[in-house]
Amino acid sequence: MQNIKNDELYDEFWEFAFKRQEIFYNKIKNILPLTNDKILMQYKFCNAYRVLDRVSQYLIREVINKNFNPENTIFRIVLFKIFNLPSTWEELEHNFAPICLESFDFDKFSACLSKLKERQPIYNNAYILCANKVFGFQNKHDNHLKLIEKMFIDDGVAPKIINCKSMEEGYNLLLKYPLIGSFMAYQLATDINYSDAVNWRENEFTVAGPGAQRGIKKVFVQFDSYESVIKECYERQREEFKRLNLDFKFLGRRELQYIDIQNLFCEFDKYCRQAHPELKSNRVRIKTKYKPNLTKIAYILPKKWEISLNY
Repeated sequence: MQNIKNDELYDEFWEFAFKRQEIFYNKIKNILPLTNDKILMQYKFCNAYRVLDRVSQYLIREVINKNFNPENTIFRIVLFKIFNLPSTWEELEHNFAPICLESFDFDKFSACLSKLKERQPIYNNAYILCANKVFGFQNKHDNHLKLIEKMFIDDGVAPKIINCKSMEEGYNLLLKYPLIGSFMAYQLATDINYSDAVNWRENEFTVAGPGAQRGIKKVFVQFDSYESVIKECYERQREEFKRLNLDFKFLGRRELQYIDIQNLFCEFDKYCRQAHPELKSNRVRIKTKYKPNLTKIAYILPKKWEISLNY
């Protein structure tokens, strides 16, 4: 089946990607206004490149780049991403540093998080994790900690992940576990691939999450699969930016990857709720307003990419 698009919204999708990347560079260079797009100024949107978002940057700097062996690095990544909140990680670090397989103790971690939950959220609200009581606990975090215990202590999943030859193989291994659905498994595989523990090719495999699916359905009126749209956009990105006379600033030689295109469709779905409210969707508003974060970030990229950010 040929992928057939709504030409107007298709062009707007690429313009959205360009403007979001332009905001990133304008922030770094202190260029004001960041954008003339009123929707992008009013509401919070993720970066065009997933790796540039604050939580991804924290993950690389504070979780991955800490000289642990590959097994512990993967353990740390999965534990962090389950909660996906730097303040939760810092509380665990304060009590159990260094966080590694040897220091993990279900009861102690549970007690720590129970106390922390009384004072503040322990989960990031960026995406909703499956929260059923598959391990029999009332508290969501206890079920997730028991998942971690099963994966890394009981099953020894870390070496199995390291031995996976592709991102898809790693994804399928993660997907076998309870509380990890298709969206979360793809996010975890992507984050694990930021480390040197594995070296999977990124653009051989992708999974469209619920938000990306909504965005794709707004832009394309007919398509073979969600993933075929992501792959087509990846292959055509330079051509489309050139056609629209958009000087998109790539990260060195790194084009937008499958995961970035996937995320952009999710963010464009949000954008359309304000720009095109007439488009039918089960989501009708953008929840989070934009609030400037004055904390500066010294941006870094995964070491194996061998890309320096020049700005």
